[in-house]
Amino acid sequence: MYESGDWDVDQRMPSNVLNSLVEYTNLKVDPKERIVPLADPAMLLAPFCYLAGHKLVEFTAAEARNFRNYVNRGGFVFVDDCNHDIDGLFAKSFEAQMVELFGEGCLQKLPADHELYHCFFKFDELPVTSFELNGWGDDLVHDYLKAIVVDGRIAVLYSNKDFGCEWDYDYRNKRWLAVDNTKFAVNIVIYALTT
Repeated sequence: MYESGDWDVDQRMPSNVLNSLVEYTNLKVDPKERIVPLADPAMLLAPFCYLAGHKLVEFTAAEARNFRNYVNRGGFVFVDDCNHDIDGLFAKSFEAQMVELFGEGCLQKLPADHELYHCFFKFDELPVTSFELNGWGDDLVHDYLKAIVVDGRIAVLYSNKDFGCEWDYDYRNKRWLAVDNTKFAVNIVIYALTT
């Protein structure tokens, strides 16, 4: 949770991803989502953090300090732009925050052969979202993710693909999917916890 913007989007997504972790892995998973303010030092103890929104991202001094410390101490943050754009308010303000915290050029395109795409499930191509394919009408399919890499590992994974909305459905409806779209979420968590 961060003070600016609308951090509480995609409210069913966390429980759906937790369900997939239980279904596909042997991880011991707490079935409850934990919402921790970014300014709270307790967030520094989280094994994995998720940050999303549509609106302005403007960290307070405490939020910026904790974000930087968390990332530099080995934490992993998955950030998802729910606007599915590259020039919108969330994208511009979040990327500006990262430059302020980690320097110019900190967000780099993630190569298509990165370990993230085969650390649990194998993806020959970057997963797309239905929002990219037919949801927004802008014909914009993002062919890459961005990352801030610290000591050879992804510390911040940044997506303009709107995975959060893609994974925001009642997990009991998963049986109707031709391909389970949360498998990439499992890869993200497994990567975060094992590298």
